[in-house]
Amino acid sequence: MFSPEGPSLRELAVQALSSVERGYDLLAPKFDHTPFRTPDSVLDSVARALRRTGPFDAGLDLCCGTGAGVDVLAGVCRESVTGVDFSAGMLDVARERERPAGPRVDWVRADARALPFRPAFDLVVSFGAFGHFLPEELPGLFGQVRSVLRPGGRFAFPVVAPPRPGSLGYWMLLGFDMVMRVRNAVWRPPFVMYYRAFRLGEVRGELERAGFRVELVALPEFGRRGDGSPRVRMVVARLPY
Repeated sequence: MFSPEGPSLRELAVQALSSVERGYDLLAPKFDHTPFRTPDSVLDSVARALRRTGPFDAGLDLCCGTGAGVDVLAGVCRESVTGVDFSAGMLDVARERERPAGPRVDWVRADARALPFRPAFDLVVSFGAFGHFLPEELPGLFGQVRSVLRPGGRFAFPVVAPPRPGSLGYWMLLGFDMVMRVRNAVWRPPFVMYYRAFRLGEVRGELERAGFRVELVALPEFGRRGDGSPRVRMVVARLPY
């Protein structure tokens, strides 16, 4: 699962016993060599889908980590791109990455649940971050996203179809979820990473309650499952003008 440049088991254990913020500060120098980083294939597919509906003026990468999503925004935004994350370590790595010429890029350290922006963005994206929010936090999170978007603005993020019950992927995800819940029951501070709690139907409902019109866009590069449903979709939540 990890390349030779990735973290050791000891480093992962130290991270897992830290808070989410401190854990990512520790992991930041090696984060791009872990499976926690969104694969380039997904980033590229989302970029292609967004180009078909853009361009946009200003974009925000929510929970930007080391900045892979900022690179997606830089390809579809004309004026400026902002990455926001609450891990100083992840932002330090993001700032050091070389990027081709394009829109202005800014980095802001902040909690996604209390964004320090006015309605200044036309597009907000997020990649792989929602497992760090409890289900009861989603209404507040989506309300924050709405508060920073201009009228007609869009909130887009990819969603991978859940593994079939009984499959190897299903048991691996279930096992990971159980380990994290046991860890949080016996150790403080908590480390929230519950990806099984992010269910598309519930998320769509919360987005609509926050005032968004929601569209699901299949990402064709990943094909379809046996029942014909897409393996990967992009959720596009749009505000009215």
